[in-house]
Amino acid sequence: MSIYDFKVKKGNGDEVSLEEYKGKVLLIVNTATGCGFTPQYEGLQKLYEKYHDQGFEVLDFPCNQFANQAPESNDEIAAFCTGRFGTTFPLFAKVEVNGDNEEPLFTFLKKAKGGLGGKKIKWNFTKFLVDRDGNVVERFAPVKTPEAIDAEIAKLL
Repeated sequence: MSIYDFKVKKGNGDEVSLEEYKGKVLLIVNTATGCGFTPQYEGLQKLYEKYHDQGFEVLDFPCNQFANQAPESNDEIAAFCTGRFGTTFPLFAKVEVNGDNEEPLFTFLKKAKGGLGGKKIKWNFTKFLVDRDGNVVERFAPVKTPEAIDAEIAKLL
């Protein structure tokens, strides 16, 4: 199984195949609007603007599993992200990243790069870096800022 075999939902419910991102470097992030790490949206947008023309995408998956920090609807989350942080990268429907109802994409990502003391995602803004061939090459803890992974992204581009 490859990352390109997964289908995910946009905020409006439309299904998208990750095959649409084949050949691009991806940073897949579980996010939340009310988290102490929420200001990382600004850094994610800067990376997106800096590298998008070179084939880089940030894929944003809101998640409300951690301390109820993303309780809003998909539309409200989109309005918050674009209004407060000016985000223009793809925002998908809210997902669960752990447990019985976890999004299969995150099951795959965790198996590829368990790290960080186990396979479970511990908090919002965990980041997975995927190369142009669809290989999950790195997992970054929430405390690792987008700016701190700039060089890792640049190497893959």
